[in-house]
Amino acid sequence: QLQLVESGGGLVQPGGSLRLSCAASGLTLATRAIGWFRQAPGKAREEVSCISNSGDSTNYADSVKGRFTISRDNAKNTLYLQMNSLKPDDTAVYYCTAGYRCSGSLKSFVPNYWGQGTQVTVSS
Repeated sequence: QLQLVESGGGLVQPGGSLRLSCAASGLTLATRAIGWFRQAPGKAREEVSCISNSGDSTNYADSVKGRFTISRDNAKNTLYLQMNSLKPDDTAVYYCTAGYRCSGSLKSFVPNYWGQGTQVTVSS
């Protein structure tokens, strides 16, 4: 019933860009803080970014700050992650999430619902 479905992943060269999308069904994103996590092979899950329900607060991991931009379109019930200047270290499975408390810091965000993930591979 409730689904978060990521799309937009793929293979890109270093320095390139991708935009990930996350479409929600059975869940209204407008009432929730939402965010992105990622997990690279052999590494722990990492919080990437989150955005408040109103869109007035965003937070980013230091590793992506200045390169990634999170946004939302509540009318489309969709979450986005624009990724620029991609590096090989950005290679991971990216997961969209819905939760609450994206304010003050990335650590404040509490994810409750998860998508299945989309693979991003940055390689020459």
